[in-house]
Formats: sequence, C-alpha cells, structure tokens
Amino acid sequence: MIKKTLITFSLLYLAIIWLAYLSQYLPIYIPIYIPGYISSLSLITFIMYAWDKRQAKQSTHKKVNRTSERTLQLLSLFGGWPGALIAQQWLRHKSQKRRFIGVLWLCIILNISGAGGVLYFLIGS
Repeated sequence: MIKKTLITFSLLYLAIIWLAYLSQYLPIYIPIYIPGYISSLSLITFIMYAWDKRQAKQSTHKKVNRTSERTLQLLSLFGGWPGALIAQQWLRHKSQKRRFIGVLWLCIILNISGAGGVLYFLIGS
C-alpha cells in the first residue's frame, strides 16, 4: 500500500509541475526547462538507481563499479527525487537503509519547500 502511495506521490508531483506550466498558472517568464529539467533529472536518477541495483547484483560474482550513495543523494537534492523515490519503491533498491532513506526525505522536503517558497514569492508579489 505504501509503495503505491509513494510512487503516486512522485508522479503526482511531476504531473502538477507540468500542468501548472501548461495551464500557464506559473508566471510566463518561468521557462519550459524548469519542468523539463525536473522530469529529465528524475529519469536520469531512476536510471542511476536501476544501474546501481544491477551492479549490486553482479558484485557477488565479480568486482564492479557501483554508483556512490552520495551521487544518488545529490541527484535527489538537485531535483531528481521523484525518480529516486519511484526507483526505491519499484526496484526495492536502497529501501532498507534508514540513513539513506532519511537523507532522501530531507531532499524531498527541501525541494518541495524551495519550490513552494519560489512560487509564493513569484505569485504573491
């Protein structure tokens, strides 16, 4: 149940950003690269999680290069958290590490707070 809720939350966030842009709810000077950037970075983050999951499975047989947790967390911090949350739930990768999950949720809170603050500043003034 929670798995579906978190995936829906991520997809809903992306949908709201695109709908706000396409319905011109956002100020006209917000260019398309904002929703495109977040969507692209989310896709890249999802792919990085999938790659790391694949490498983790192969690491039992041979030495492989894994994606560092710092890289995954930075991708989330810079806006790719929807892809990270989807990958974490769907692929079940990094879903048991409490510290990693805490950092991911901190990134989510910072991103949503930052986006809300920017929108409040832009629309409110």
